[in-house]
Amino acid sequence: MPRSVNHVASKARRTRILKLTKGYFGARKNVWTVAKNTYEKGLTYAYRDRRNKKRTFRALWIQRINAAARLEGISYSKLMGNLAKAGIEINRKVLADLAMNNPQAFKAIVDRVK
Repeated sequence: MPRSVNHVASKARRTRILKLTKGYFGARKNVWTVAKNTYEKGLTYAYRDRRNKKRTFRALWIQRINAAARLEGISYSKLMGNLAKAGIEINRKVLADLAMNNPQAFKAIVDRVK
């Protein structure tokens, strides 16, 4: 009896991966084993960097708040401590946005906690 191979399914699976690797450099886009490895590695990077993105943005917000706070004559740590003591619950993302786009509102917050 001849060997039965479901070529339709396996070809479809390969085609799907090769479509996803379109635009990659060299063999990464058209050699099945290389493309598959590259695609899987890319998924690993995507998973990792979705978490790293959160860290990176938090660090950016802290730097922006610190820079704006020092222009008002207070350090970042003192500002955040005073905000907590004053019971003002405002997150770093919003504070950084105010510091960048609305300095008057940021100054008002700083004056309130000084």
